[in-house]
Amino acid sequence: MAQANPGPCYDGYGLALPAGPVVLSVPHGGRDYSPALVAALRVPPSALMALEDRLIDRVAMAARGDEPMLMQRTPRAWIDLNRDEGERDPLVDAGARIGGRSSAKLRSGLGLVPRRTAGHGDIWARRFTDAEIVARIETEHRPYHQALAACLAAVRARFGVAVLLDLHSMPPLGRATVSPRVVIGDRHGTTAEPRFVRRIEAAVRGLGVAVTRNAPYAGGHIVERHGDPRRGIHAIQLELDRSLYLDAALESPGEGFDATVALVRGAIAALGAEALGQDLPLAAE
Repeated sequence: MAQANPGPCYDGYGLALPAGPVVLSVPHGGRDYSPALVAALRVPPSALMALEDRLIDRVAMAARGDEPMLMQRTPRAWIDLNRDEGERDPLVDAGARIGGRSSAKLRSGLGLVPRRTAGHGDIWARRFTDAEIVARIETEHRPYHQALAACLAAVRARFGVAVLLDLHSMPPLGRATVSPRVVIGDRHGTTAEPRFVRRIEAAVRGLGVAVTRNAPYAGGHIVERHGDPRRGIHAIQLELDRSLYLDAALESPGEGFDATVALVRGAIAALGAEALGQDLPLAAE
């Protein structure tokens, strides 16, 4: 599958001539661990796997039809595209402004540049300079968001509406028999019209998968920044339980990989149909 628009830190597919109203974003699947990143660690590189939305990029690639898609190559550990530029942690960032923008995620060590990871604690051997963080913002964070905004604008111009599906994965929330396995985030109804969320919910429930809204994940910076329903741009975050598509160790593709790809494909199709005012064909009895 040819890349239409590779960027400095992301791969872009189908951006030049959007074929439909749905745009895909995959910001946390990057695994290009550079020598500079590895040299700055105080933990083994394998410890950073906990920060990845493990192999969600493979799910997205398999589920994508001809929809425009941006996929980050740089690992989340280096810079988190789902955080605001201002969420800079003074414990790892010498340029962070004391008393600046804060959030629960930042205070827990998961800011613009994550400070820690579960099971390993702090991950960096030193603080980064202001110039180092600014360089990441200017060469990686901003280009991704600029490309995403341009793509959404092009889609809206062509179809009169654009729908962003920001794809993530999450650790299991509990026993699969009683806990949600898919979480839809629309920032509590502010980043997308309710009809789009209802359409995804119906598609997921139709597959017998438990789904909920906005808890514990209501959507992050990407949907908050790019969703603007009043202007015809709707943004939804979709979190998938990693046990749906990974093996028991949550490291490699598991038996449920193909079924999860079908789930995501169904969600994409449902959003596209809703945007265009179409009904999806009923499944055969």
